[in-house]
Amino acid sequence: MTVSAIKARASGAKWAWGSLLVALPVVAWTALAVHYQLRPLIGVWAYAVPLLMLALQAWVSLMGRGRAWAVLAIMVAVVALGWAQVRPLQVRNWAPELSRGVVADIQGSTVHLSNVRDFRWRTRDDGEQRWISQTVDLDQLETVDFISTVWASPHIAHTMVSFGFSDGQHVVFSAEIRREKHEKFSEIGGFFKQFELVLIGATEEDIVKLRTHARNEDVSIFPLTMTPAQRKALFLSYVGLGNDLAAKPRFYQTITTNCTTVIWKLARTVEKRLPMDWRILLSGHTQDYLYDLGVIKNDRPLADIKANAHITEKARNLPVSAPYSHAIRVGLGEA
Repeated sequence: MTVSAIKARASGAKWAWGSLLVALPVVAWTALAVHYQLRPLIGVWAYAVPLLMLALQAWVSLMGRGRAWAVLAIMVAVVALGWAQVRPLQVRNWAPELSRGVVADIQGSTVHLSNVRDFRWRTRDDGEQRWISQTVDLDQLETVDFISTVWASPHIAHTMVSFGFSDGQHVVFSAEIRREKHEKFSEIGGFFKQFELVLIGATEEDIVKLRTHARNEDVSIFPLTMTPAQRKALFLSYVGLGNDLAAKPRFYQTITTNCTTVIWKLARTVEKRLPMDWRILLSGHTQDYLYDLGVIKNDRPLADIKANAHITEKARNLPVSAPYSHAIRVGLGEA
């Protein structure tokens, strides 16, 4: 065998085994995908899929680079095709508090909301179930508040938006993962279509009090500076999302479709020039971003505004008979 032939064979072997190295991240991704999609259905047998893929790629790598890369391409195509078949569903065995998404019937300035959650929580996971309807007049929409609630890392928060009306009603919208009864939240699972997205519409006595009382989270309320037209447009964008999800479900995605990115996307329907920012992804800092934009009034230092925005301790010390939404806002916005 000539030197050139030996070099050609060595080069071919290198490229063939190189396909195995390229296959490793594909197999790793597939292993995570089957963990979150197939394992709940067929148990540990699900892991046979990535193991067979790895064994097949190692075997064909012995047969030359042409076959090795061809098989890799076929595997990628099959995995992509299978992944495309995983689609969101409207009907599952949902956790009770996530079983209904808010929907709206809009008649001029009057909006009739259905499936508004108004639970009375006994513990962080158990409450007296109550779903109500609300009718609001957009001409009476007076306030919009950004609500941030932190439970562990100060860099990550759940974010919500509360709309206040002159008749005393408050409606909070919260984009959340739609868990089934047996599921728990998983950041990684959110990358692999584990959860659908649901827009919860709720009273503050439910969704804010759940966090100030039952979960003892660090809740902050930041009044937003918006024109009447902007307030109405943002409210309508939320109920539009609720109606869209009722008509066509979609998946929650940990980075691109979460509680804060949904707010940003909706806000862009009001102000299209709203820039993307890393503080939208690290949701514990979203109020800093809004402060810099002037959406949160920035006539005094941000540190002072943040210190004044905390409501958990105040809320937990309120008398049972106190009007919750009014009482938690006493002192907000004051120097």
